[in-house]
Amino acid sequence: MATGGAQGSRAKLLDAAVRVFRTKGYAATRVDDICEEAGLTKGGFFHHFKTKEEVALAAADLFSDRADAFFAGADYHAEKDPADRLIAYADFRRRMAAGELTDFTCLLGMLTQETYETHPAVRDAAGKHILDHAAALAVDAAEAKALHAPEASWSPESLGLFTQAVIQGAFILAKSKGDDAVAQDCIEHLQRYLALLFKRPMKEETT
Repeated sequence: MATGGAQGSRAKLLDAAVRVFRTKGYAATRVDDICEEAGLTKGGFFHHFKTKEEVALAAADLFSDRADAFFAGADYHAEKDPADRLIAYADFRRRMAAGELTDFTCLLGMLTQETYETHPAVRDAAGKHILDHAAALAVDAAEAKALHAPEASWSPESLGLFTQAVIQGAFILAKSKGDDAVAQDCIEHLQRYLALLFKRPMKEETT
């Protein structure tokens, strides 16, 4: 059974791995970088993880768990109408897309893009979390479609995926320009699209 100290070391390594992977990407990150960020030795690293790939898998799970908890407490859930919840979700993502790029861009998207061919286990783990988030949004999309667009030919699942395509693409553009404003603009267009799709008003912008 792991001691409290060992558990603490593992948590430090995972926190460090999330930060370093988000900053440097998977390929450029070395085990030494993670150890230096965590303030631990390579011996400590290999006590918990056999390889960089193994820590990346655990880091993806940790990032996803934190994101799930963060989104579960978000203000957009207060909207009673499911279409308004989707619009408010996009607004929430827009408001969150501010500040340092490594603080708001998605580790899961980065890992999926970078490892899709070279490290399929990492790709699948990171991609699954993105798809699970899209599936959760599809639940609201199904309710909104039934209420506001029952004859529409699109599927709730496709709309859930589309939201993630826009958001992940917005992060890439922000990185390409070194500017968070482009991400906010792209996600605001997603808000407008959702409002038009369901014929719902957009609320006053908040910061």
